[in-house]
Amino acid sequence: MTTRATARKVAMADVAPDRRRGADVRVLLSPRSAGTTSGFNGVVTMGVGERVSAHHHPYSEEFLFVVRGRIRVQLDGTETELAAGDSLLIPPYCSHRLVNDADEEAFVVFHLGPLAPRPELGHVDTETELPEPARSEGRPA
Repeated sequence: MTTRATARKVAMADVAPDRRRGADVRVLLSPRSAGTTSGFNGVVTMGVGERVSAHHHPYSEEFLFVVRGRIRVQLDGTETELAAGDSLLIPPYCSHRLVNDADEEAFVVFHLGPLAPRPELGHVDTETELPEPARSEGRPA
């Protein structure tokens, strides 16, 4: 007998922001929150001047889609600019940093897949000095 997967809904407002690496990062659909088996997705909200510190994923490709605003993505020494409506594929092991040096907030959707064999193996920080979490009026800390 085949078991059918259950659809899961996760609201962005119900997920606490992770600001350890700079901007407001929220993992929405993941093995823990929704029972995903092939990857996970989430969103990044970047205020003016914020960044997500450099890191890579040894097991996963990362897909970015800019919904609103503009960002620069620093990839292994090169830079790519993305504006609303642009997507970017980041291959495994490619160190990347997201920077918002535009004059408006940016909102980015990401997806990673496949999953690492264990969660702690999926993300490797490559920047020794992590950004101070930004705290601005009206934004969650």
